[in-house]
Amino acid sequence: MVENRDTKILEAILFASGEPVLEEDLKQKIIDKKNLQNFLEQLENFYKNRGINLIKTGNKWSFRTSNEIKDDLTIFKKQKRKLSRAALETLAIIAYQQPVTRSEIENIRGVQMGRGSIDHLMEIGWIKPSGRKNIPGKPALWSTTNLFLEHFGVKTLSDLPNKDELKSSGFLEKRSAIATITDIASNENEFEVDNFPEETESLDDFIPKREK
Repeated sequence: MVENRDTKILEAILFASGEPVLEEDLKQKIIDKKNLQNFLEQLENFYKNRGINLIKTGNKWSFRTSNEIKDDLTIFKKQKRKLSRAALETLAIIAYQQPVTRSEIENIRGVQMGRGSIDHLMEIGWIKPSGRKNIPGKPALWSTTNLFLEHFGVKTLSDLPNKDELKSSGFLEKRSAIATITDIASNENEFEVDNFPEETESLDDFIPKREK
């Protein structure tokens, strides 16, 4: 890594910040603004195989403990929060179809939904309102958050597995695609997920194929 004043400033800001920092805010703090991405990529590569990693989530950057050692640093047991099947199905639909309205979620699931699923996902911080759809009644639109990307270990929404990728991994042949998100949601033992019955209706049709 080529060290200069700008990379040192960026490194110090990111170390000192308790929250992910917007790229635009970082740009305001350095002299060579046009090379911001180059500086951040240098730092990202420098910390790639270290105990902490520089991670980009959406348009924000932050230092996080390396996945390889994070379990060794756990000093307390997290209390599990229960996620219902309805909440996970709702989350998967929002993730793949966003921005989406409540009625559109209900149409895909085939059942009416209570307010609980939306409220629970908002409480966790995985979804957020993102405006209103320009149709009669102007219903609220829902999208996922940067915290959703962080928890599921993806940099952007385009990194989510598509239908072909899920098929190649065997997910769609054995169970609903929602189980993929279930696995990741419970990966860190932070969430307890209701068991999915074998007859669970597949939600695979809402997962888009990625254009080549």
